[in-house]
Amino acid sequence: MNDTRQTKMFIGAMTLAGLGTAAYAASASHTLHLYFAVAVLALAVVTSRMKVKLPGINGNMSVNLPFLLTAVVNLSAVEAVAIACVSTAVQCWPRKNAKLNPQQMAFNLGMMAFATSLASMVFHADWLSQMQPNSTTIGLVRATATLFLAQTMTVAAIVALSEGKSATRTWWSLAQLSFPYYVVSAGITSMVETVSSHLGWELALAVFPVMYGIYRSYQLYFGSKTETPRPEPMVRAAAAGA
Repeated sequence: MNDTRQTKMFIGAMTLAGLGTAAYAASASHTLHLYFAVAVLALAVVTSRMKVKLPGINGNMSVNLPFLLTAVVNLSAVEAVAIACVSTAVQCWPRKNAKLNPQQMAFNLGMMAFATSLASMVFHADWLSQMQPNSTTIGLVRATATLFLAQTMTVAAIVALSEGKSATRTWWSLAQLSFPYYVVSAGITSMVETVSSHLGWELALAVFPVMYGIYRSYQLYFGSKTETPRPEPMVRAAAAGA
């Protein structure tokens, strides 16, 4: 049975967490990279609408993750959070003849602000760099793992609250579906880093065709699977940010 009160409380808590971490990210940010940030934002927004329906869960996964990771690694925290929130708002914006779900938007914006802020703080943390070799690759692994855990765990929690299911089992199912994509996205981000260091970030951002190919592959793969539709709007809203 759905517990609407607990679900709304969790959404409120997630919104506050997103606002708090975003404010901290803004206070910790220094150097801005206007042109690079605008380019990453444009690509993140476009790919955010390339959504794949996940089997077994009323939610979607967009293919903008490499650009979010690129923002975390190369831009200031406030720029990364802004890109994540704008692309998430575009991702959640209803298609023609559909209605906007305020709870869906609030949860996903809060979740993405929270996850991206944490990933940026982990990537740029001086104390972690002192414990490990100061390597962009290691930092990228930390940032990717942070995004993966923050996104999948919060989505699993809201889905479990909405459907009255086990949060652990829901997370495990979601993690199995999305983990390969996070690994591929980290690899693509690493490729962008390598190319940009030699040829400039403008050429490195020409990975859009790669992301479109991944989108088509996921679409064909998941499209071949059957599932029983679940009409609860809160579940669809929560999983949309995965």
